Amino acid sequence: MAVDADVLLDWFAEHGRDLPWRDPDCTAWGVLVSEIMLQQTPVARVQPIWLEWMARWPVPSALAAETTGEVVRAWGKLGYPRRALRLHAAATVVAAEHGDVVPSDVDTLLALPGIGAYTARAVAAFAYGKRAPVVDTNVRRVVARAVHGAGDAGPASNTRDMADVEVLLPAEDAPAAKMSAALMELGALICTARSPRCADCPIYEDCAWQRAGKPAYAGPAKPVQKFAGTDRQVRGLLLDVLRGSEGPVDKGRLDLVWHEAGQRDRCLDSLLVDGLLEQTAGGLFALPGEH
Repeated sequence: MAVDADVLLDWFAEHGRDLPWRDPDCTAWGVLVSEIMLQQTPVARVQPIWLEWMARWPVPSALAAETTGEVVRAWGKLGYPRRALRLHAAATVVAAEHGDVVPSDVDTLLALPGIGAYTARAVAAFAYGKRAPVVDTNVRRVVARAVHGAGDAGPASNTRDMADVEVLLPAEDAPAAKMSAALMELGALICTARSPRCADCPIYEDCAWQRAGKPAYAGPAKPVQKFAGTDRQVRGLLLDVLRGSEGPVDKGRLDLVWHEAGQRDRCLDSLLVDGLLEQTAGGLFALPGEH
């Protein structure tokens, strides 16, 4: 394997971003909130919302005591608002069953509502300094290039990807946890998908991809996520109306946000099914728990 842990850890110590959830005083709750918010959302958009949440709900029980409607409102423009409901559900269980402290054990974390394998390992590693392979898109790309000499990572394979990272991590917990963060940071800042900054890469000399002449990626094309005109956009527009209102609204207000009635009604129904909106007895629409 071609990744020198000492070299990468030295680079990370000097060049890693000063993010608030990396502060030594940040609680495991803060780390959990950051990990949920950072899923498919850039750091620049997450940071101000994360700071607001931590000031408002510094412990799980504080969020658990809030209405789900207010939690959805506070989620703002982060996108994929079901994540807000998952965080609220997880906070409720942590407050009730774990003494208001986010667990440190991966299996216990996995038992929390809405917490998947990636998030559980990330909390164990980044909040508690445990040795746990944490694999996201950035890590997969670094491993594909530095270890396998490929231009990019192919289709995800949890078994293969975990095994690849497992062998790269130092044996001890603390450096292994830092290594997980360093691999992720290298992919985010240097070994980027479109314009990798190879001249600034700390492991350039040992990188299998550059030694092979940086061959172009020849694997399956990755699907491009569109936003304009999608159900995601329409759902967001509908939610915006409720976030900006002080109470329930009639369907006429919602009908104004999108011209295509079939898509608009489909998205409204999906928000009701997901628990992000509720309908009153009188036929009005509101954020959950706000009528």
